[in-house]
Amino acid sequence: MQRDFMWMWVYEIGIAGDNSRTVNVDSTAMTLPVSDPTAWATAMNNLGMAPLGIAGQPILPDFDPALGMMTGIPPITPMMPGLGIVPPPIPPDMPVVKEIIHCKSCTLFPPNPNLPPPATRERPPGCKTVFVGGLPENGTEQIIVEVFEQCGEIIAIRKSKKNFCHIRFAEEFMVDKALYLSGYRIRLGSSTDKKDTGRIHVDFAQARDDLYEWECKQRMLAREERHRRRMEEERLRPPSPPPVVHYSDHECSIVAEKLKDDSKFSEAVQTLLTWIERGEVNRRSANNFYSMIQSANSHIRRLVNEKVAHEKDMEEAKEKFKQALSGILIQFEQIVAVYHSASKQKAWDHFTKAQRKNISVWCKQAEEIRNIHNDELMGIRREEEMEMSDDEIEEKSETKETEESALVSQAEALKEENDSLRWQLDAYRNEVELLKQEQGKAQKEDDPNKEQQLKLLQQALQGMQQHLLKVQEEYKRKDAELEKIKDEKLQVEKMLENLKEQENCASRLCASSQDSDYPIEKTLNSSPIKSEREALLVGIISTFLHVHPFGASIEYICSYLHRLDNKICTSDVECLMGRLQHTFKQELTGVGASLEKRWKFCGFEGLKLT
Repeated sequence: MQRDFMWMWVYEIGIAGDNSRTVNVDSTAMTLPVSDPTAWATAMNNLGMAPLGIAGQPILPDFDPALGMMTGIPPITPMMPGLGIVPPPIPPDMPVVKEIIHCKSCTLFPPNPNLPPPATRERPPGCKTVFVGGLPENGTEQIIVEVFEQCGEIIAIRKSKKNFCHIRFAEEFMVDKALYLSGYRIRLGSSTDKKDTGRIHVDFAQARDDLYEWECKQRMLAREERHRRRMEEERLRPPSPPPVVHYSDHECSIVAEKLKDDSKFSEAVQTLLTWIERGEVNRRSANNFYSMIQSANSHIRRLVNEKVAHEKDMEEAKEKFKQALSGILIQFEQIVAVYHSASKQKAWDHFTKAQRKNISVWCKQAEEIRNIHNDELMGIRREEEMEMSDDEIEEKSETKETEESALVSQAEALKEENDSLRWQLDAYRNEVELLKQEQGKAQKEDDPNKEQQLKLLQQALQGMQQHLLKVQEEYKRKDAELEKIKDEKLQVEKMLENLKEQENCASRLCASSQDSDYPIEKTLNSSPIKSEREALLVGIISTFLHVHPFGASIEYICSYLHRLDNKICTSDVECLMGRLQHTFKQELTGVGASLEKRWKFCGFEGLKLT
């Protein structure tokens, strides 16, 4: 203020084409003589400063700081709604410059820009309440409203006697405007008394009402999100299939006609399936359903033929692909042969160095591509060979299984015939009952034609019953023959196993007779224990049976041995105990159905005999 001239910022406020209010700052320097006090005071008032002269005295004593260049226009301050309470983001190394704020009853002086920003606590969710401390002792609620109503609508103020208060705003963004005033020094009027001054500290405050409103808002947003997702799922959900009509004679005839048509077969089959699952089949409609099922069965041959045709097309396409691939490989071979012939000494010397390099690179690329295609063709041929080998294996296995499954297939065929005859019998019974019901309802005189039909149906029914009995008897006989054959097969297998064991024993005896130099009598009298393992088993079994003086079954003994070694076989244990006749003996205990074979330890008695 001690200079004759000063740099002034001229704010040009214009209205753009979209009726939005913008503030443009012109940095052109203006020199304004101090001799014009009115213009000088107006410019300083627009900048939010008190109109002072060079020496610091007020230029206009009667000048109202609340008035600007015109009556009703407030001075330009950061608190004006049009200019925005929160300034744009400022670099951290650049200090924030705040301006003086003039109110009717007080004045707010900005803090030192070099000081660090005032500390604040963590912002609670949905915070609309602020804590304001450092108020003057003589400050009233009216002064607090006058200072903070520029930040936004105030809902409630709770003032304390200890120079602080809590202010609750209508919206959350108003709290950010109130935090802008933190650090300002407040002075009531023009007094310099300590009770009329203070340093404002604004911080976030936690209030139950704010938290409750924030939770309600979050729940509302969650409901809206769930509704939006539900609407999106319903929009993306595939449409439900059309409803299937209920069964009636008319609908049955329509579905029967559709079943005969190849283009409408899938729709008609779905309707038939729904009717059967609903339980529409009864005695009256059984024949109609049987005819529709028979019509559906007639499409199997068509589907098989279509499958065969598609397989044939696929084989032809494979053959064409293989031929085309082999032709491409032949051309690749020719191109590679051209490169190799060009690489020979006769032609290679006539090319330049760059041409030789290009030819070698082209040759490598062609060989790599040729190898890839060759591997692909060889893979196709390997797959075909594997398919051929699988077919041969299947044919061999089928020839072996045909002999064994001949009787099984006959039994299954008889069973199917039996089921079909039973179904036909049920159908005839249904027809007879329907005719009887119609006769009872009509209550008319006996018609000879109906009597003849009933007689014919009864005769047919009796014939079917007799045929069914014959088929059942034949089925039982075949089943008995099949069981006999299975038993004979099991006996033959057991005999084969026994013969194999005898052959193994004979071969072992022959080998032992050839290797030993002792006579046959000594070999016969040799020890029955052949290995250390068998000796251990004999000791364990002897101890076990000594504890059980009344004997134990072979299953009980083996269950005890399996706890020691899972690889012990029951037949080996029984054979070992049978060889040691002076150590173990087998006795029969019990009477009738409780007859059981038990092994006992007789080592002490056998010691005396031996």
